[in-house]
Amino acid sequence: MGDIERLQLRISDADRHQVAEILRQAAGEGRLDFEELDERLEATYQAKTYADLVPITVDLPVEGGANASAAVAAAAQAQQTPGALDVEPERHLAILGGFERKGVWTVPPAMSIVAVLGGADLDLRRATFAATSCELTVTAVMGGVNLVVPPDVRVIFSMASVLGGHNDDKGNATASADAPTLVIKGLCLMGGVNVSRKARKELGGA
Repeated sequence: MGDIERLQLRISDADRHQVAEILRQAAGEGRLDFEELDERLEATYQAKTYADLVPITVDLPVEGGANASAAVAAAAQAQQTPGALDVEPERHLAILGGFERKGVWTVPPAMSIVAVLGGADLDLRRATFAATSCELTVTAVMGGVNLVVPPDVRVIFSMASVLGGHNDDKGNATASADAPTLVIKGLCLMGGVNVSRKARKELGGA
């Protein structure tokens, strides 16, 4: 398989997470401002192939001085990306009922919640991220998902809403460029997703 053919291969969530980490590191070094970071992160999570990732990183170096796009091409050839903890994706249903996750837990790289005439509550104040980014896919039909998120976690919405919506009460104003990122995707049909920001809880606290 030639290089061009490899670049046309579909990417995985792990590949997107790797590029997102390159972007956050570049922002932390002053190579990107916050507006550029948001634009490139959005493009990263919308990318489908390795070729889509190349323009996002073409002007950024990685460790050792190499071009970041070369790292993307290498990932296309290897088709594997180390770095995330080995945590399986999670799928949860809240149909005519509820689902709750709080306390000390690990946020997997991918998680999906279906809430139909029900609701889900996730508290991330004691949680740790298995990867630098988590993709949360929500289907809320006459139901909802409520998340309590620390101020230092970045939240990016990429949702469709029909007679519903989503809200982040304080936004990413206090999240640093290298903060963990929660990407929320999916559909709200007469339902919604609400994000509230509260300070982290200490592991030994109440």
